[in-house]
Amino acid sequence: MTTTTLPCIEDVWAWLSEVPDPEIPVISVTDLGIVRDVYFDGETLVVAVTPTYSGCPATSIIELDIETALARRGLEKVRIERRISPPWSTDWIGDEAREKLRTYGIAPPDKSGAQSGGAVRAARYFGGAALSIACPRCGSTETEKVSQFGSTPCKAAYRCKSCLEPFDYFKCI
Repeated sequence: MTTTTLPCIEDVWAWLSEVPDPEIPVISVTDLGIVRDVYFDGETLVVAVTPTYSGCPATSIIELDIETALARRGLEKVRIERRISPPWSTDWIGDEAREKLRTYGIAPPDKSGAQSGGAVRAARYFGGAALSIACPRCGSTETEKVSQFGSTPCKAAYRCKSCLEPFDYFKCI
């Protein structure tokens, strides 16, 4: 079934906000900040997506999930456009999404690390600088990195020394 009139862009953004990230389902693709633009090119809806990084294994799934969600709303003419410039940054994750991550048990990216510039951000991402990461369960900053890579490449594995719980930290990019 196709729509006879094109939906307004605000509605499309609302529909996209219901598409969960396949690796972290508590946040949506819009919460994550990877949907960069939505517009019509004639009767074709174009959704511009910036992957979190070039090798992200979830990129194809995200694009398929977006197309499927929009098809359920009656949109058959959809084109996904990958935008790699500017590159995605954890700066694009909003405060509400950071809180959703924390509530879910994932320490959100350190805002000071994400905003500190390329060299410091790269050093932190690749393990060259120590971070004080608060445990998302108890709030303690007495934590330690267990592994640079957690359940997905964009997360690191940490352990809380206070409550002894393991948790993922969403790395700054």
